[in-house]
Amino acid sequence: MYAIVKVGGKQYRVESGDSLVVDRMAEDEGSKVLLEPLMLADGDDTVFDGDDLEKVKVEAEVTGHLRGKKIRVVKFKPKRGYKRTMGHRSELTRLEIGEIKKLSRRPAGRSKEDGDGS
Repeated sequence: MYAIVKVGGKQYRVESGDSLVVDRMAEDEGSKVLLEPLMLADGDDTVFDGDDLEKVKVEAEVTGHLRGKKIRVVKFKPKRGYKRTMGHRSELTRLEIGEIKKLSRRPAGRSKEDGDGS
């Protein structure tokens, strides 16, 4: 079973137990987060519909914050002796995907025998 989730405006394909590096999230290290699913595939069963996706939960744990590789940008103007070098490192968060759950259609607290009082 795998899911396509949206994190920080980007989409990722995840399975249970995967490790994922995304743009920096505000959550603390060790906290649990719920990711927004866009699609769920389980064998031949694929879920795209918004109503059915509300029943899908993708849980993840923040395992750490890190910084990306240094990117150097050079800006210059020829024949003028002007040159400027700038650097940038992205702030990243590492997530560990926990469970991908597909909830039942009926709420857990109600059964058929209870009835709705009508």
